[in-house]
Amino acid sequence: MTVTEQATKAGSVPYILRFDGVVKRFGGAQALAGASLAVKRGTVHGLVGQNGAGKSTLIKLLAGLHTPDEGRIEIEGRVYDRLTPHLCEELGIHFIHQDRLLVPTFTVGESLFLGREICLGKTPLLDRGSMQRRAAELLANYFGVDLPKNALISELSTAERQIVQITRALLHKPKILVFDEPTAALVRQEAEILFRLIRRLRSEGVTIVYISHYLAEIEALCDDVTVLRNGVDVASLRASEISAGKIASLMVERDIADMFPKRKIELGREILKVKNLSATGSFHDVSFSLHRGEILGITGLLGSGAKDLVRTLFGLQTATSGAIDVDAHGLKPRNPVEAVDRQIALVPEDRRGHGVGLELSVRENITLSSLGRYTRFGFLNRKREGADTDELIKRLQIKTAGREALVRTLSGGNQQKVAIAKWLSRRSEIYLLDEPTVGVDIGSKVEIYSLIGELAARGAGVIVLSSDLQELVGITDKILVLFRGRVTRELISSETTTDEVLSASTGTLEGLRHVG
Repeated sequence: MTVTEQATKAGSVPYILRFDGVVKRFGGAQALAGASLAVKRGTVHGLVGQNGAGKSTLIKLLAGLHTPDEGRIEIEGRVYDRLTPHLCEELGIHFIHQDRLLVPTFTVGESLFLGREICLGKTPLLDRGSMQRRAAELLANYFGVDLPKNALISELSTAERQIVQITRALLHKPKILVFDEPTAALVRQEAEILFRLIRRLRSEGVTIVYISHYLAEIEALCDDVTVLRNGVDVASLRASEISAGKIASLMVERDIADMFPKRKIELGREILKVKNLSATGSFHDVSFSLHRGEILGITGLLGSGAKDLVRTLFGLQTATSGAIDVDAHGLKPRNPVEAVDRQIALVPEDRRGHGVGLELSVRENITLSSLGRYTRFGFLNRKREGADTDELIKRLQIKTAGREALVRTLSGGNQQKVAIAKWLSRRSEIYLLDEPTVGVDIGSKVEIYSLIGELAARGAGVIVLSSDLQELVGITDKILVLFRGRVTRELISSETTTDEVLSASTGTLEGLRHVG
């Protein structure tokens, strides 16, 4: 037995996972150009980079979904020419994907024990009662939650589905657990539960690879961080020795200290006025105004009513009392059609599910809500439609192979730009942006911030609903904070801090809690 094999058997190899000079090509495109990654045993290792930097390819190599063209992969001191999904499971490598890979018609117990079902004695009959009881014990142990006993996966919230997915992975007693954008769809309280679990797993010896666009999480959670850019690793550092700002600069190869564009816009006339608006069970007596050229931030914890308020402004929910005036004309939209007719636009949080048509082209998505402008006597003027689409692609700097490229081939940030372009084509005047930068890389965030500023500069009124407090303070003019259905604070963005916004969100001025 070699020294390396002896060390591996003893569990003393410092690096449980190593990629060395890995190259991966897809046709003429090179996704990885000699990338390396070294993950220490029992640590949380951050992996960051812009969309297209090579993170997904590296993880797919680790999952056995791709084979490297060059370079080597080493797990616990042993070199593997290639991995397979089955081999990964044998090696104790498991993945928590951004897309929750669960069967929607299964119960929680059935999902947890899929492939490892508990049966009645020695019969092939499933012991559903035992699975449900065991599931309840596991969920209580790891997360302190009690999900409805017979709830289907389709009936759970995004956070609850993620909890089930993580618990399923923990049943396999993983050595390496890979989290791919785990907080992209979580609010702050849900994310904090996840952070506590990750720290607990690290203390129990589980190695975590943590992929996230949220650099504050990387800074707070990770022991080490590797930065990818253009298919290579440009830095691998102790997280305690580098700031989120420096990580971002390495990712984009430029200084992003001035991340939030400076705006000097004189506000125009009032374009939206909300007075004593209420929706039973959601929010109460909400009043505010929005002017042309103004960016208004709205935030609040889960259950605060903030998201319901935005949905009501777009007619997705119905207000029970109060008034909504658009351009001094009374309006309480009963449905989205009425809202769109009054030039209100909604860019939803779930852009892939509700914001864009993934299987439609960039052109079809952009002009989908404004086809009337290109149609006469039932015929579509494709030349004019194409010209306008190209103009918006150029104006918004949408990175695409062309107007006919399918939207599913675009990065998350560019999909978000297409969702905004759809409403620009419609010539909307009021924009409701629900978590506009969720799940996009730092470079795309800066571009989206600039785009939001341009919308305001041309006279639109913009409402940004976001749980990213730094983002809100950085790009808005004022911020409404909701707590338990009511507006508790209205803050001037240039005169406030993220701590003050967080304090108002939690309903207290003391005892602020942070990720770290």
